[in-house]
Amino acid sequence: MFFFGIDWSEQHHNLCIQNLAGATISELELKHTLEGFEQLDRERCKLDVPSADCFVAIETSHNLLVDYLLDRGYVVYLIPPQATAGYRSRQRSSGARTDESDAAVLAKAVRTDRDCHRRLRPNTALTQQILAKVRLIEVLRRSIHRQSSQLRAVLLRIYPQALQLFGSLTAQITLRFLMTYPTPQEAVALTRSEFEAFCRNHRYCQTSLISRRYAHLQAPAPAANPAAVQAYHDQVRGLATLLLPQVRYRNEAKSQLIRLFLQHPDAAIFESLPGAGDLLAPALLAKFGDHRDRFPTPASAQALAGTCPVTKASGRRKIVVFRRSCDKEFRRITQQFAKASASKSGWALAYWRDVRPHCRNKSGAYRRLANRWLAIIWKMWQDRKPYDETYPLQQRAQLSRPRAERKLHVAEITLQMSHDLASCVLTHNTWLVPFNGSFMVKWCVVSARPSGIAEFDKACPQAGFLSYIRLLGLVFSSIMRAI
Repeated sequence: MFFFGIDWSEQHHNLCIQNLAGATISELELKHTLEGFEQLDRERCKLDVPSADCFVAIETSHNLLVDYLLDRGYVVYLIPPQATAGYRSRQRSSGARTDESDAAVLAKAVRTDRDCHRRLRPNTALTQQILAKVRLIEVLRRSIHRQSSQLRAVLLRIYPQALQLFGSLTAQITLRFLMTYPTPQEAVALTRSEFEAFCRNHRYCQTSLISRRYAHLQAPAPAANPAAVQAYHDQVRGLATLLLPQVRYRNEAKSQLIRLFLQHPDAAIFESLPGAGDLLAPALLAKFGDHRDRFPTPASAQALAGTCPVTKASGRRKIVVFRRSCDKEFRRITQQFAKASASKSGWALAYWRDVRPHCRNKSGAYRRLANRWLAIIWKMWQDRKPYDETYPLQQRAQLSRPRAERKLHVAEITLQMSHDLASCVLTHNTWLVPFNGSFMVKWCVVSARPSGIAEFDKACPQAGFLSYIRLLGLVFSSIMRAI
């Protein structure tokens, strides 16, 4: 078993190999070429060890070297740069660093703390295609939004009639119209027959609205400064020319994404989510991936998505802050889905209304809703079952009961006998009663004070059984769930 630390860059990579005892076997620099990648594999062959026994630590997951290592069976762990900085400061208080030393730090981190970091597992080709289409659509969406905003600003200045001519500024027929008639003077000069011919030539399907569109175009409007119209003439035509292929390509990408998504075996799981639609459902599927062990708990998915906050406590000081270290793309997708689900799911809307007064803004409330949704989606994903509205509704009904009624719902927990109660102490608020040879706890308060033993002995005559009860984790967590 050997441990590889790789400090990567665009042109070359620094490699450090350590054995199980922590001794450095070799250090070398690899070029970012196929020859450099094969050099790494030759170093592994010199060690006479299979690739499955080589644990690699690297700071990025989007790299040709990572793909090369995964294809050849190496066990690759992603260690974020923030974590690497912590390991570096732990080993060198001076703050000195080099590429070679960073590679050694990564090798030691994967040797000692690999269970604390995420292992990279390649998704299937279908899932990778879905994720690539999702990212392409998002890039096109941002580009279209930016350029359409610029076009809207120019049209408000000289040509406001075109904004509502065909309903949407980014509609293909609207963009073609602006490319052909970029000024209000050219549009007003159109006759009715010419306008109808334009609509027919561009396959405008709402033929019953052509008369209304033409009347809107010919309606009296404030005349813009001729000099401004002449100045913005080319800009209107140029922006429309840039937007048209992007809109067309975005629509084609959406159609391809839907076809790919329906081919995935987990499509029914994410398709059943209320409000997910044709874009968010594939995006959520792609971010969860194919391997169920990628997220062993719901908390791991919530942490990666950045929906759960970070608690910092020391002594009497305790603060809860926004989680900044996360997958920004994952957080954007989950928050968008949470916002869409509020209009499709009754419990989601009720939950959002409950948490809204406790948040600074609406975004924080949607983030808390997304955090709740991730726990539900994780359970669906692990069980390979579609969404069932009854589960969150049952939980909602349980939590909506009055607090006094919930307190009466006492946890009846049968405790196992054990001899390992060294630090667990009970106060006088504990009530133990015989229950079929063992004990049933109805209420408890855990205390670390040594005086708690004396208090308990005075309150309960059967305190001699204290040494036989294992309580610290089991009872407290169970009673908190009951309350």
